[in-house]
Amino acid sequence: MSLNNTPKANRLHIGIFGRRNAGKSSLINALTGQNLAIVSDTPGTTADPVYKSMELHPIGPVVFIDTAGFDDEGELGQLRVARTADIIAKTDMAILVTDGSAADDTCETDWLGRLEKACVPVITVRSKSDTPDCGRDAADAFASAIPVSAKTGDGIKELRTAIINAVPEEFMQDRILGEVLEDGSLVMLVMPQDIQAPKGRLILPQVQTLRELLDRKCSVMSTTADGFTKALESLHRAPDLIITDSQCFHEVYQKKPEQSALTSFSILMAAAKGDIDVFMDGASAIDEALANDAERFRVLIAEACTHVPLNEDIGTVKIPRLLQKQFGGRIEITNVRGTDFPDAEGLKQYDLIIHCGACMFNRRHVLSRIAAAREADVPITNYGIFLAKMAGILDKVTLPD
Repeated sequence: MSLNNTPKANRLHIGIFGRRNAGKSSLINALTGQNLAIVSDTPGTTADPVYKSMELHPIGPVVFIDTAGFDDEGELGQLRVARTADIIAKTDMAILVTDGSAADDTCETDWLGRLEKACVPVITVRSKSDTPDCGRDAADAFASAIPVSAKTGDGIKELRTAIINAVPEEFMQDRILGEVLEDGSLVMLVMPQDIQAPKGRLILPQVQTLRELLDRKCSVMSTTADGFTKALESLHRAPDLIITDSQCFHEVYQKKPEQSALTSFSILMAAAKGDIDVFMDGASAIDEALANDAERFRVLIAEACTHVPLNEDIGTVKIPRLLQKQFGGRIEITNVRGTDFPDAEGLKQYDLIIHCGACMFNRRHVLSRIAAAREADVPITNYGIFLAKMAGILDKVTLPD
């Protein structure tokens, strides 16, 4: 997969945080050697988070997130600061920038605490090292900050080295397929091209899975759900693994060879992007709710994509239909999309969260949502796991390690 085609969700997300005019945008330009970010002496030039995809040698594809200054003022400024705070949830690594111009580092220390609480690796930087103010005494938290000048280039090499050393060990090491199959296996992909599939293209989980299968020297047969039986007949032996769209679970399970393992694209994403054990535990909330006689069962259905719901949309039509069949008038369903997701306090009103495979989010973002669910003590599961459970075959599905 080329740099230009690397999905944003697969890139290392590096968030740049600091006050207005601390030199965040200049730092991005200096790191990449390109004028990617707009630089101005006017405070508040960066109003909303700006994403800049780039190749950073030797890490590879990354995305820099240039944020609004966390000292912004006024009603609009506070909205910008809130947007900056939201970025923490999707940040794999943070660069906290101070330029020595403020009277103290209280604001920076507060944001350092926020990042550390979220378990985000942080590199502290003193920008504008070519100016006199940069050398003033720093708070203990910034005593080891890397002095950098975007103007002269001093310290940029050291900062790049620090970024390389701070890359989380697990980043890009986990494979989508994990250990569910051996290299060189025979695999069948069941990929219905329904109204939700972009015309002339495959959806992202299908593309990513197919690419990994090819990298692992697997032989791959692709088919739609209505061509599944004919595709099986054309093979000289049963596939080692069948990966299906979760919506076809029951149909595929009924027809698959007994010796073939079965999983879904969404379940693979649940493990690659989140925590498969948490999602499995979350599915048990359905049994508990069916066993009790609570007046209401409140479900939040969260989807990473921001597309307009279509006919037979999985999140707004198919899953709600299954829930209504099980719970009747007891069910209350709320749908959210994209970055709209309640905080821990807002989640407490729900009895279950059902989340999509989140192919459009990086892993950090999904884990932050799982953490919010845990804080609210609300079970959370995944589309694929939910659909396998509703089909009565969750115990028959192969789960990634």
